[in-house]
Amino acid sequence: MISAELRLGAVSYHPRVVTIWERFRTYFADAGVPTDYLLFSNYERLVDAVLEGTVDIGWNTNTAYVALDHRAAGGTQILGMRDVDLDWATVLVMPKGKSIDSVTELDGRVLALGSRDSGHAAILPLHYMAKEGLDAQERCRLLRFDTDLGKHGDTGDSELHVVRAVAAGEAEAGALSDVYFSAFRAEGVPEVADLQVVWRSPTYYHCNFTVLDSLDRELSERWSQALLAMEFDDPSLRSAMELEGVRRWYRGDRDGYASLTAAMREQSMLT
Repeated sequence: MISAELRLGAVSYHPRVVTIWERFRTYFADAGVPTDYLLFSNYERLVDAVLEGTVDIGWNTNTAYVALDHRAAGGTQILGMRDVDLDWATVLVMPKGKSIDSVTELDGRVLALGSRDSGHAAILPLHYMAKEGLDAQERCRLLRFDTDLGKHGDTGDSELHVVRAVAAGEAEAGALSDVYFSAFRAEGVPEVADLQVVWRSPTYYHCNFTVLDSLDRELSERWSQALLAMEFDDPSLRSAMELEGVRRWYRGDRDGYASLTAAMREQSMLT
């Protein structure tokens, strides 16, 4: 049975996004759930598009998901997420030879943060440090790198600025995701060689595919099942899955977004 074509929205944070979704579009058509994609310049536009019905499915960051779910009064469903999205964490880095036993030791010091719309490099670090006794917004001098706003930290650009600022002595410590810190190491970013992790946050969820409850439930379920059936060992899919940074898709749930939801409320980001 040929179903109506679903429209998926994604943010074009890198040219590889087109390569990924051209392959995935063919896959979903072959799986009996034809899907086309629309690219947006930022996640705020994507969230609007889901709410307005311009697209059926949003490929959202965690920040975009929380904002969408809030504006939809909880009327959303998660159709899937990557294996890597289930276990994100934020780290604080400092130059080698320097360390802290508690985040409270950063009181009065300069703390570098990534883009203010990044859950992993700005919003959650402030939230988790406050839970451990440091209101960094009040007690630290924040050095913010608001690059690529609207991308929610997807490009990693602001986090590269963070590690460079710490390595140069412009900040005593810097916050970024463990994913990007590991990627910078693997890429041989020179400044990273002089830095070490001194603190790690609890884990939380990152991206997911989100739909409104109003989308036909049978159709969305068939799309989700097709997504979960993707196999990394399939030679025709491996390249696109590698570009997307996924080896296996999971259904996902709301549990891992509780901390970000609380953080965004605390920081007056949900309106």
